[in-house]
Amino acid sequence: MQNKLNLIINNISKTPRKIFLIDSLGGFLTALVLFTIIAPFEEYFGILINVVYFLGVFGCLYMLYSFTCYLLIKRNYKPYLKFIILVNLLYCYFTLCLFFYFYTSLTRLGITYFLLEIIVILSLIFIEYKIYQRV
Repeated sequence: MQNKLNLIINNISKTPRKIFLIDSLGGFLTALVLFTIIAPFEEYFGILINVVYFLGVFGCLYMLYSFTCYLLIKRNYKPYLKFIILVNLLYCYFTLCLFFYFYTSLTRLGITYFLLEIIVILSLIFIEYKIYQRV
């Protein structure tokens, strides 16, 4: 597992702008899941529709920022990567706060969604940080 992770990090580090594309894909998938699966079936997740839309809008904003970085940034990736790492950490923290605040109303699906989202984002942050250290 460690070797595969190092291989991924080494591969992305060769062309660091790839991490922006990966991050934008993550923002897209977050928004897609929130808007097309969770919002229409909010009662099965126990997440208020306003919270779903709020999180979805942030997913879209992250997607736009990361994709713009992917298209426009050709070198000096570090400040943009640092910003992405910080924003992802804030999103993770905010999601965790919402998880605890709404915990009693969340269904098992809602709990699973929040926990998976946090795990995926923390994993991405770890990879982004390793790349940040190398560029």
